[in-house]
Amino acid sequence: MEERLQNILAHRGVASRRHSAAMIEEGRVTVDGVVCTEPGARFDPEKVLVRVDGRVLAVVAEKSRTIMMYKPVGVLSSASDPFGGTTVVDLIKGRVPERLVPVGRLDKDSEGLILLSNDGDLSLKLTHPRYEHEKVYVVRAAGRWRDQMLETLRGPVTMPDGYVTRPVPVELLRSQENNVHLLLFRLKEGRKRQIRYMCSAAHLVVLSLKRVEIAGLRLDERLKPGEWRDLTRAEIAQLTTDR
Repeated sequence: MEERLQNILAHRGVASRRHSAAMIEEGRVTVDGVVCTEPGARFDPEKVLVRVDGRVLAVVAEKSRTIMMYKPVGVLSSASDPFGGTTVVDLIKGRVPERLVPVGRLDKDSEGLILLSNDGDLSLKLTHPRYEHEKVYVVRAAGRWRDQMLETLRGPVTMPDGYVTRPVPVELLRSQENNVHLLLFRLKEGRKRQIRYMCSAAHLVVLSLKRVEIAGLRLDERLKPGEWRDLTRAEIAQLTTDR
């Protein structure tokens, strides 16, 4: 049975359908040796040889698998790095036979919950802006505290590229010694380094940033930085159930 090329890639765990379409349009995919730049082109996956970046795509779909990882600071949330940096995929290399890719991103200098999966539909649902899944972050920030800071943090805030963020629920959990404060952010949009720019607007310096929740899924407190575990069936159902 013929399928759209972007679906073939997604079902084989290459990336979400949206990201697979982008890879195809970039000319990174060949079908029987010919570059195909049409994500909607239809083929029978059992009768053609598909390569992505020169690698042959497996004919048989992998078993669906999704893991949660505690991403350490300094590790990239990508499948590879042309400059030789350590990625989240490097942390599972040789230990996970499936080809898992990061679901979304988490800045290199941030830590916490990130998912890796070969389930294209799940990846799309968790990353497409229309679903507006909430992500929760705990932030340690330094600066002389003033009550009006919460109003600034909650936004809107203008990003360096001119984008104006929507208001965000922010809570002051507690203030510590040396003008260090523990803050909780709940974001439904995920602009790059958004929280850091929000804190900068309030004259606060981010000391650490940890993502603790995605779409109601909490980071397993038993995991240490660099460790991971498979999601349970109940957790998969939680992420895939329409909200």
